[in-house]
Amino acid sequence: MSESKYNLSNAKFGGGFAEGTQTGGTFNDYSTNNTAEQKIETNNADVKTILVLAANPKTTSRLRLDEEVREIDAGLQRARKREQFNLQFNLQVRWAVRVRDVSQALLYFNPQIVHFCGHGGGDDGLALEDETGSVQYVSTAALAKLFELFSQRNQKNPIECVIMNACYSEVQATAISQHIPYVIGMNKAIGDKAAIEFAVGFYSALAAGESIDFAYKLGCNSIAMAGIPENLTPILKVK
Repeated sequence: MSESKYNLSNAKFGGGFAEGTQTGGTFNDYSTNNTAEQKIETNNADVKTILVLAANPKTTSRLRLDEEVREIDAGLQRARKREQFNLQFNLQVRWAVRVRDVSQALLYFNPQIVHFCGHGGGDDGLALEDETGSVQYVSTAALAKLFELFSQRNQKNPIECVIMNACYSEVQATAISQHIPYVIGMNKAIGDKAAIEFAVGFYSALAAGESIDFAYKLGCNSIAMAGIPENLTPILKVK
């Protein structure tokens, strides 16, 4: 992954997704220019919503966020064509996520899987965007409290898994795992290629009806199979 040409004090950068275009299927691109929104109902237990929250502030290095979202969507589409799998997924994406957008998106889409992607700052928190597109960190304590609230809100279709696809995000994963059954974070820096391989393996397994634990292991193995020495970077936290 290329290094940032900007001076972002104390930030540790990680892989995830980047700005891009829709690739088809049920993938929905909610850019900052979109005014129309569609609320996805998840009353059917066989339908799960994956909410991707992507942020790549203008003062940070560019990430390949669009490629990872495209690969996730492709994996879900391949599994959707196999009629023996009854489980269906709705993939919803928010780009250029600001702090206030997180709770609004959780309220709006009632997701079962929440996937943060972008830059992580370790103890400084998760790097989202402010109104100008610059970095605004959200603290670990605030994130943990947010997911505590949502774990109490929706008992019928609760959040099952949170993926923090950003560098040094294990600290946030540990805190959130007090309230959410499965949380995945990164214990050090992770490059774009490793982040993409993990996501492809993880979501392909989920779409094939496998458990979150199996999907996590396949995601890690996918990194190793690609010859990338970062397969021990993703860490699974279980409540």
